[in-house]
Amino acid sequence: MNQDPSAPEQPSVLVIEDESGTSDMLVMALRFLGFDAHLVSTGDETVHEVRRRQPDAVLLDLALPDLDGTELCGRLRAAGIDTPVIFLSARTAVEDKCHALAVGGDDYVTKPFDLTEVSARIRALIRRARGSVRSAPAPSRRLCAAGVELDAGTREVWRHGRAVPLSATEFALLKVLLENAGQVISKAHILDTVWNYGFQGESGVVETYVYYLRRKLGDSGQSLIRTVRGAGYIVHADPVGM
Repeated sequence: MNQDPSAPEQPSVLVIEDESGTSDMLVMALRFLGFDAHLVSTGDETVHEVRRRQPDAVLLDLALPDLDGTELCGRLRAAGIDTPVIFLSARTAVEDKCHALAVGGDDYVTKPFDLTEVSARIRALIRRARGSVRSAPAPSRRLCAAGVELDAGTREVWRHGRAVPLSATEFALLKVLLENAGQVISKAHILDTVWNYGFQGESGVVETYVYYLRRKLGDSGQSLIRTVRGAGYIVHADPVGM
């Protein structure tokens, strides 16, 4: 059957999962939802397969038989591969989520999960990754607050003059906070703006990313990103003229 050249290109996803029943069902479901999904069952194959297939996103199980998922993600990043990675795991502890994000993961979904939500998260990450690669360079525009500078054109961040490397998701989160400096931003607004899907009560991913963003920025005392209990987060704007 010839493929219609005018049909939209299917986003490609590489699934790294060793449980045969789960992995086969996941791949089939993703294909049904419009993804070009393929399976890799061991960590050792992953770097080679990511280079060969060049997927738009990777779904990575945290517990693989031959390699821990976080170690594997670290290998991908060390190899210069910046493909968005979504971790799949039954572990729900904040420490596990933060460690997964620290090694270069872009999102973290706990099992059991809803496939519609996973699909939405994959598409959101792909849109953001494609936008950062394909968009024409934007004019230099710096956002500043509490010793942090963010250049929206070059996608660079500094804290007190020190460069701070951030993932695409961390950068997007910091950008929306700085753009709204002086205002309380709800978790629902952050989810909708950064992750591009409607708020449905799952705010844990926002809390996890804020926690890790604080660590990267050296904001353990929350002098930059302040939590407003029951409302959201606020970054206090610098006084005019500073």
